[in-house]
Amino acid sequence: MRLIQILLPLYDNAGRSFPKCLVDQVRRELTDTFGGVTLYLRSPAVGAWESESGAVCRDDVILVEVMVEAADATWWSTYRQELERRFSQDKIVIRASDVDIL
Repeated sequence: MRLIQILLPLYDNAGRSFPKCLVDQVRRELTDTFGGVTLYLRSPAVGAWESESGAVCRDDVILVEVMVEAADATWWSTYRQELERRFSQDKIVIRASDVDIL
């Protein structure tokens, strides 16, 4: 099994909250495509990174998880690009890990 995790931002670059309908759309799409999804919405994670200018940038994100038998890299790359467009982001992180169901 593969665990797919998506880190979605809560705020745009001006600090405004994204409309709830954007996250609801992601939930619907992943449920329809893969049969289920888990969203961690109550305690956003805080990400930080250094920009090219050396400034430290911060982002509040939610974690979206999907379990799949195999990860289709082409599908996920296309979906990542669509999420980057919708959320006006340079990069959205989608990562995959092997998991054992115990």
